[in-house]
Amino acid sequence: MRARRGRQPAEDAPRVIVVGAGFAGLSAVRELDRAGARVLLIDRNVYSTFQPLLYQVATGGLNPGDVAYPVRAFAGKRAARFRLGELDRIDPAARTITLTDGAVLDYDYLILGTGVSAAYYGITGAAEHTLGLYTRRDASALRDHIMARLERLDIEGPGKTVNFTVVGGGATGVEVAGALAELKDALGAPFPEVDKADVHIRLVEMAPTLLAPFHPSLQSYAYDQLRRRGVEVLLSTKISEIDGNRVLLADGTELPSDVTVWAAGISGPEAVRRWGLPTGRGGRILTGPDLRVTGQDRIFAVGDIALTEDEPLPQLAQPAIQTGRFAAKQIEAAMTGRPAGTFHYHDKGIMATIGRRSAVAAASSWATTRRPRCRAARPSRSPAPGPGRLRFPGPNPFPSNCPATVPPDRPAAPRS
Repeated sequence: MRARRGRQPAEDAPRVIVVGAGFAGLSAVRELDRAGARVLLIDRNVYSTFQPLLYQVATGGLNPGDVAYPVRAFAGKRAARFRLGELDRIDPAARTITLTDGAVLDYDYLILGTGVSAAYYGITGAAEHTLGLYTRRDASALRDHIMARLERLDIEGPGKTVNFTVVGGGATGVEVAGALAELKDALGAPFPEVDKADVHIRLVEMAPTLLAPFHPSLQSYAYDQLRRRGVEVLLSTKISEIDGNRVLLADGTELPSDVTVWAAGISGPEAVRRWGLPTGRGGRILTGPDLRVTGQDRIFAVGDIALTEDEPLPQLAQPAIQTGRFAAKQIEAAMTGRPAGTFHYHDKGIMATIGRRSAVAAASSWATTRRPRCRAARPSRSPAPGPGRLRFPGPNPFPSNCPATVPPDRPAAPRS
């Protein structure tokens, strides 16, 4: 029987610690509130970040506060407590965790949803000379660098140039490149002395296509849209080294770059190594089909940090939300003596915004024909395509009118 929403949990209710206030962690807290558990939510920030719109913050379309929500306020509405802190060590035998400030906390169940960090794949200088886009701080730092370079260009006058390089042709890279192109088009009012021809935007991708999980017709659409917006797109291009003012390609070509944005991959944070838990590809925590960490009965991993090798999931909001909710339900099942279940991801589709009034989206009808349904979409003129603000033409947001033929036995691939 579920606890009534808003009721304080019983003193003898299981103690559940949720580490990480991202999509997965907040989803778990919401479900645990319904279960009546005593929940402690821990995060190193006092706010939760809506990561899908960080590229808008980085390019000046939104303010940092527009993509943040106070964690304490969220926890208070769900009979949970919030503790500012960062996980340092885990002692599964004693059922305790230690924070970096030395605090030791007891738990009955532990949910890890800390998220991931950038993977640089051994490229010399990438970690030191590029800017990522994984946190609100990253987005603010990137915006400061972009605006500083434009200010310098305004001071230096004609004959000088500024070069922006985006590394990675996935959804984040495409969205950043498209937003930079929009920023370039809008320079006239704030920077009247800057010639748009002196602002160069480049996207570098090692694979032969952009947006690997999407249908080839949508990949081509994204490529054409970026080119039309003045973005130089380099495909099948490997990078060997990056420094403060250039990107060196594997073939020896040197590309000038004043600001280099890294959007090329993710890995588990270095702190995971101290936790003593099994890790797999990319340093992410290995879990079983019930999302319990391999070899552990009371520790769960959810969201991007989790890796279920039998069913790898894309690093998107929906997998994080669904795994967080499922882990909480597993704890509720344990509280009531019910058997563990197996997680199955419900694919609700993928989307990438290329720029104002231009995006690509794809969904898969897994339960019926397994035939992807997709289209190049033109969203409304809203300044930021947040949830509930994106408009698709027609009554069906994903009508089955792909411009190219799709084999009926090929499902839509997950975004890596």
